[in-house]
Amino acid sequence: MAHEIELKLEATPAASARIARLPWLRRLARGPAQRERLITVYFDTAKLKLREQGVAVRVRHAGQRRLQTVKTASQGASGAFARHEWEHEIRGDTPNLRLAAHTALGPLATKRLQRKLKPIFETVIERTTLPIRSGGSDLELAIDRGHIRAHGGSTREPVSEIEIELKRGDAVEVARIAKRLARSVPLAYGPRSKAERGYALRAGAASSAVYAAAIDLDPQLSTSAAFQAIGLVCLDHALSNDRAARAGDAEGIHQMRVGLRRLRAAISVFKEMVRGPGTETVKRELKWLTQQLSPARDFDVLIEERVRPLRKTAPIAVEAGILEQELDARRTAGREQAKSALESRRYRAIGLDTALWLADGAWRRSGDAPGAALRKRPAAEFAAEALAKRSRKILKKARRVDELDVRARHKLRIAIKKLRYACEFFSSLYPGGKRKARLKRFSKILKSLQSSLGTLHDMEVHEGLAAKIAHPQSRSRSRRRSRTGTRSQAPEALAMGFITGQEQKQAAACLAQINEATRRLSTLRAFWS
Repeated sequence: MAHEIELKLEATPAASARIARLPWLRRLARGPAQRERLITVYFDTAKLKLREQGVAVRVRHAGQRRLQTVKTASQGASGAFARHEWEHEIRGDTPNLRLAAHTALGPLATKRLQRKLKPIFETVIERTTLPIRSGGSDLELAIDRGHIRAHGGSTREPVSEIEIELKRGDAVEVARIAKRLARSVPLAYGPRSKAERGYALRAGAASSAVYAAAIDLDPQLSTSAAFQAIGLVCLDHALSNDRAARAGDAEGIHQMRVGLRRLRAAISVFKEMVRGPGTETVKRELKWLTQQLSPARDFDVLIEERVRPLRKTAPIAVEAGILEQELDARRTAGREQAKSALESRRYRAIGLDTALWLADGAWRRSGDAPGAALRKRPAAEFAAEALAKRSRKILKKARRVDELDVRARHKLRIAIKKLRYACEFFSSLYPGGKRKARLKRFSKILKSLQSSLGTLHDMEVHEGLAAKIAHPQSRSRSRRRSRTGTRSQAPEALAMGFITGQEQKQAAACLAQINEATRRLSTLRAFWS
């Protein structure tokens, strides 16, 4: 088994062509560039059993050679951009599962699985590889151009990628070469592997929303490596929704926001370890991107969950319809704002800069003793301490929720959300049936707290929006006055007022739910103890 440490970047065909001619890259070369045509066929069952297990099996055709590869993502000690990989040369065009006995596929490698395996999709790539040496490390830079094609269909996905793979030495050099490339040609971070893109293409979901992947941390992981692994999964989740979000898909925008919030939560959880000017820049840029996506998502939720149901059940159905039209115009503007942000250079820089910061940020080399000690600390120890500390703070504030003002309640909701994400990040470090049961109960209560506080927060937001709709600066005086000269309220303002009135009736119930959930939370035994 080998740890494959590589970084995948996306580039236009024109940018890819320029890379091979960069003078500084030629000076790092340790041999001539090699060009070859690679056809790689990925196998799975009809029900995609291997994908469910997080394993990819492929057979690569390179001339007369056939190379079987089993791959699985790794959140192990190698940190970001690492994958487990097992390779064997085979004679035929289909996988030989007898050679997979000591791989991640081993527990599944039965005769029955062998019979059920079939080609799912293939990649056809023209690859140019260049061996380079940087900082005493040997790397391979590959420029891939071609396509992905699902078996049984004619749909293709173009491929134009740059891969930097560590062959020997320090993984930091992978990030350093990527930084130099990004200064030379336009590049973006590539969050999805060819296998992930192939599966999406086969399902007809190349532009569909992508959900968060599970985080499976090695119990022996250091705190530094754990943060890298968690951060990269969150970043990949966010950026994998690029196409869906650009297309204005509501779920794609939502999932991109979720990925960004999870990443920002991870930075908060590990803040004592990742302090520094580079970190502040990353936080600022992630916050900006989240804000660019917010209007589209917020208006979508308001329309779908609050306004549209009124069109059939409320006594102000006509007014609700008029309100929906106005809010839909604002939602459309929000989607255009999101699309504009995602097509900007700033967005491309955010993805690449964040990925490189995770891999080789200044936080990894901080000389202060506390930071260095924390980086080496076992992740399980750090996680238990962080979860306990955050839980105590939340309980302390939640017990007096009746006394908190709007701002304090909002901060409490955010703290609960971060704790929920932290539980997801670290859950694999605490195996066992009893612990899993306690985690499930703990997460359920946190979700209830977050939901009730979220409802209270929405009330405040909707009241502010109602005021803007009732008194917009652009609304003419003629519309605000009736024929008799008396002031009248616009139908959309009436509908918004009806919504806020209904919501206010829920306030007492929300507070009661918060108090009950807090009581239950205080009696639970911690799953991390």
